Amino acid sequence: MTPQQIIAEEAAVIAPTYVRAPVVFDHGLGAMLYDGDGNAYLDFAGGIAVTALGHGDADWAAAVSEQAGKLAHVSNLYHTAPHVALARRLVDRSFADRVFFCNSGAEANEAALKFARKVARLRFERADKSGFVAFSGGFHGRTVGALSVTYKSAYREPFAPLMPGVRFAPFNDAAAALTAIDADTCAVIVEPVQGEGGVQPATANFLRVLRQACDQHGALLIFDEVQCGLGRTGTLWAHEAYGVTPDIMTLAKPLAGGLPIGATLMTEAVAAALQPGDHGSTFAAGPLVCRAATVVFDRVSQPAFLEAVRRNGDHLRQRLEALDDARIVEVRGAGLLVGVEMRAPVAPLVAGCLARGLVVINAGTDVLRLAPPLIVTREQIDAAVDTIAAVLAKVE
Repeated sequence: MTPQQIIAEEAAVIAPTYVRAPVVFDHGLGAMLYDGDGNAYLDFAGGIAVTALGHGDADWAAAVSEQAGKLAHVSNLYHTAPHVALARRLVDRSFADRVFFCNSGAEANEAALKFARKVARLRFERADKSGFVAFSGGFHGRTVGALSVTYKSAYREPFAPLMPGVRFAPFNDAAAALTAIDADTCAVIVEPVQGEGGVQPATANFLRVLRQACDQHGALLIFDEVQCGLGRTGTLWAHEAYGVTPDIMTLAKPLAGGLPIGATLMTEAVAAALQPGDHGSTFAAGPLVCRAATVVFDRVSQPAFLEAVRRNGDHLRQRLEALDDARIVEVRGAGLLVGVEMRAPVAPLVAGCLARGLVVINAGTDVLRLAPPLIVTREQIDAAVDTIAAVLAKVE
């Protein structure tokens, strides 16, 4: 089928939940993508911050191929070595003592919400200590529980009524957070660096206040690092830069390099509230996806790799800040998760970049989001910023 035929066929058979760009990607290598007509694109979306090692990584592909020929799935009724190997890596390199595996970021957050309610019920013997505090700009997923703590009303309202007991407070407003968190709160959920919410980093004081308020009221602190975790910000975990430790952390996007996986990391105090049957997943932590994830983790967790992310992220922000365009309000972010806030909608800029062979995405209406593979080179960063500048010169 030609790319045009594929697009037409999709319109006939796929549920209309996405607005896709008019391109059909066929293959990729490193930070490059290629469409069905052979055109090359520099990938600064990274599959929405997923493809940490880029496309076609040789070690990743070899591990997946070998494991696929050996064992792909047995369910969680049985033990497998890759499952345990990945969990051990995550525990040894984080605050956590235990891991629950699932298949996506939304599922990881659903598990976190369930576990928080179970902990509160057992610790305080109160079924009504079940409230959650979330924040403006926060995005935690599309399933009912995760959607309930997602801020954007356009995502929530078509599916109301959702999970009760959620309060929203302004992001980075410590005083408002202290008002929202009370004795009925079982958990606070926050992204250390918001992705969908416009690439907004939290302030250190804000996260410290959340930790103190959770401790005061016997609530759990959940860090959603689905988009900002695992090297994306230049540290292994985004919260490392703040010196604040959560009770639960959720991961997903980059963990298996493009295969579906989610993880809910927790302290022993949280895990102690759980028992067999409290939660589960048929496909979670299969040996194939866990083998892929160990390749990603082993590479991304290397100090030299993280240092390169920090250096390249600094260079990307410096190049963007140097653009002479009055429409740019602010360049912000951490590592290779960067947002460019504009004074106008960025849709024309996204489309213009794609037409020139650069894949970028938005974060809301007026923020250009850049989340390239973590293996992107300085030369590719320069090429991307040059393309953005050229498109800005053409877009009114």
